[in-house]
Amino acid sequence: MAGTLYLVATPIGNLGDFSPRAVETLQQADFIAAEDTRVSVKLLNHFEIRKPLVSYHEHNRAAAGAAIVERLLSGETCALVTDAGTPAISDPGEDLVKLCAENGITVQSIPGCCACITALAVSGLPTRRFTFEGFLSANRKERRERLQELSVEERTMVFHEAPHKLRATLGDMLEILGDRPIALCRELTKLHEETRRTTLQGAVDYYRDNEPRGEFVLVVGGAERTKGPAVTLEDGVAMVLKLRENGARMKDAVRQVAADTGLNKNELYDAALKG
Repeated sequence: MAGTLYLVATPIGNLGDFSPRAVETLQQADFIAAEDTRVSVKLLNHFEIRKPLVSYHEHNRAAAGAAIVERLLSGETCALVTDAGTPAISDPGEDLVKLCAENGITVQSIPGCCACITALAVSGLPTRRFTFEGFLSANRKERRERLQELSVEERTMVFHEAPHKLRATLGDMLEILGDRPIALCRELTKLHEETRRTTLQGAVDYYRDNEPRGEFVLVVGGAERTKGPAVTLEDGVAMVLKLRENGARMKDAVRQVAADTGLNKNELYDAALKG
């Protein structure tokens, strides 16, 4: 019987955020796959966990993934951890999960820290609908092309960014997206955690004079909803008559079209009778 792959979320800065269930999962796993074993061993030592470690990261995921799957198929259990946050989210763990799915291996997520959600929650921007974009390309042309595609995105957008790329990214965002609200969250859950709520222009101005420090999560307001062309009374009548042709009663057709278009129900009814 095949073993189970556990996706164990790790702290993004504060070790106090590591859950008892996560600790227990690591203690019970046969082995742990880590993005950087040097980083993960510090976490394991803090919680006095002694388990074999294997390396699984962007540059060895093909070979390492196949080896992990082979061990899982033989009945071992594996806990996958990333340096910080939830594995398989903007992370090569995505490929390992896919491999497991293709081989009928059970995958369970042990939830915990996620920088995207943490930043979104404190941003002060709309959270009902959002899109997570991760890191934009370091290539300027590709980065600008992606931002151009996102220029009409109405949902709140969440990005990761490194300090040495922040100024270039903010400059491109301001030029392509226009001046919008942004929350710049850095060093989340750490000693020097900061959330700066401003606009893209304000962020460009601030970081022109101040050196970016720490890892950033950028939460950017979506595009304003574009209003479609106004529906005329004549258009409404045509819609009513179409519904009537499909068997709807006049009263029901008028009610539906009025609700969909915002046209006055009585005016629409009178016009439809004449039409």
